Amino acid sequence: MGERRSMGNAHSAVPEVGGVPMAGRRVCEKGNSSALIPPLLRFPQGHTAHATDEEADACARQMLDVYEEVVQDLLAVPVIKGTKSPSERFAGADETYTIEALMQNGWALQSGTSHFLGQNFAKAFDVLFQNKEGKRELVWATSWGVSTRLIGALVMTHSDDQGLVLPPKVAPIQVVVVPVGKPGTEDAQKVRPRSVWALSARRGVSEAVDKLVDELQAKGVRVHVDDRDYLRPGPKFFEWERKGVPVRLELGPRDLGNNCAIMSARTGRHAGEKKQLALDTITEEVAKEIRERAEGEDLRNSGGTTSILIVSTNIADLFDAAVARRQERTYTTDSYDEMKGVFDAIDAAEEKGIPEKQGFFLVPWKCSAENEKKIKEDCRATIRCYPFEENKDFVAGSKKCFYSGEDATHMALFSRAY
Repeated sequence: MGERRSMGNAHSAVPEVGGVPMAGRRVCEKGNSSALIPPLLRFPQGHTAHATDEEADACARQMLDVYEEVVQDLLAVPVIKGTKSPSERFAGADETYTIEALMQNGWALQSGTSHFLGQNFAKAFDVLFQNKEGKRELVWATSWGVSTRLIGALVMTHSDDQGLVLPPKVAPIQVVVVPVGKPGTEDAQKVRPRSVWALSARRGVSEAVDKLVDELQAKGVRVHVDDRDYLRPGPKFFEWERKGVPVRLELGPRDLGNNCAIMSARTGRHAGEKKQLALDTITEEVAKEIRERAEGEDLRNSGGTTSILIVSTNIADLFDAAVARRQERTYTTDSYDEMKGVFDAIDAAEEKGIPEKQGFFLVPWKCSAENEKKIKEDCRATIRCYPFEENKDFVAGSKKCFYSGEDATHMALFSRAY
């Protein structure tokens, strides 16, 4: 067994199997203890050590795929995967991989990074392993992490003037049930005398709500019943809309008399519309509604399970809307003056109190730290990444750099960023 040493916050050593170190990892959290910055951000991190550079780089790329899946499938935030420029690369890393998201105001947000560290930190901290020949070698390392800035990404990507918008998969409350109407009111008088649900309107509504909640919870749905009798339905609707609850179900004496409940979605193509669903088949009807919306969305493939379909009521709509915004605000140009002109116009409008939305600029670029710095100073834009997709088939020298006019080495994504 070779020498064991801890790597940064990874207090446990990397064990070995057959003389080769395992890709061990330890997730840790850290807060900023600065007197000026409150400790609000937490950084779940991971570190791995490997016998070869190929294994380490593959691990770093794999973790980026994991982050992409989490951010897109759970938060419904579309991201672009790519490699950081040398100037934006994590200090000490050989490569930094990133996922970049575009917020509603057109500013970019780095949403997760994964670093191939090479042997740089192994050399600095003397991290060794014993190979199959019994010789000691430096490990090849990775480091990767996301932070609670993803909460900000969630809020800034989806929320609207009515308040918070939460994708169903991460919403603490996925469905809120609001009983409406009281016995003695006009609604109560319209209950059918032979209602199968109860002997009185109040008891009937209560029992119907209990049954509905039991059915939804049996499907794994997080349900809350707002039975506060000191608030009218209107303020309740407003409160749950503001809190971003994906689905609201209303049930009152009149609905009970018609053996139905009323469903309303927080966002999406049918946001605010009220749909009448039969109580006897409400779970299946909700599942059908969701299945129709999510059909063909491989990104959110549920495998056909009803429980996942129920809680994914509007995730396809949220994701598609965010993708459409990003596509609308992604500009391809071969001219730096064109990009600079857009930013200048935005700044001029904002000086007059007119908010303008920005975006991504996809441009041919010759890697140059000096020119990158000049652009940042000139218009506050930075290279977010060299996108994997756009650089997959890119041939160096096939285009001219949009800034220097020299042979381009990459396609680069510029934007102003948080």
